[in-house]
Amino acid sequence: MTDAYSMIVAAIDGGTYKPGDRLVESELAERFGVSRTPVREALQRLETQAMLKRDGRSLIVATLDHNQLAELYTVRAELEALAARLAARHATPEEIRVLQSMIDDDRKAASDVEMLARTNRRFHHQLHLASHNRYLVQQLDMVHRNMALMARTSLAAEGRGAAALDEHQAIVDALAAGDGDAAAAALRHHLSKAFETRLKEDARRDIQS
Repeated sequence: MTDAYSMIVAAIDGGTYKPGDRLVESELAERFGVSRTPVREALQRLETQAMLKRDGRSLIVATLDHNQLAELYTVRAELEALAARLAARHATPEEIRVLQSMIDDDRKAASDVEMLARTNRRFHHQLHLASHNRYLVQQLDMVHRNMALMARTSLAAEGRGAAALDEHQAIVDALAAGDGDAAAAALRHHLSKAFETRLKEDARRDIQS
């Protein structure tokens, strides 16, 4: 049975609870059909991991500030570039075909931003698995849990969805060629463009507000 911690993390990652939302112990216990004790322990763990923060006596889903966002992208780029480099060496032909099929499917629904955000997470996770390094996958899982603290996906920016899929294609092409340097470079470029897009969108919203 899935534990309370995993269920709450999945709810945050899936957008059920967004940055700034208040999490109430009794409501969570009822939603997930568990007792309040494991929920309380899960909330304490998430607070320790900085996924939740205190707002008076309440716990709310944390929001990343500019510096935290930059730090997260820096760590993510380093770890995912390593994953891409290892995947170029260790990915099986079947794994590469699965990654390619994900891109092909996403191109058919590139206008559906919410779906693209979900499939984007699956693509990156599949890439992590293709590295065949369990410890790296564990670290990237933790990084991606924190990515859920970003209120909006960069894929919502005009034209970003199609561009991101082209960047995914460059990564998969490098994997298929067994070129670790090219795979790592393509991955770094992909995340750099995503970060740049997010900064532009945040700056535009700051001006409008």
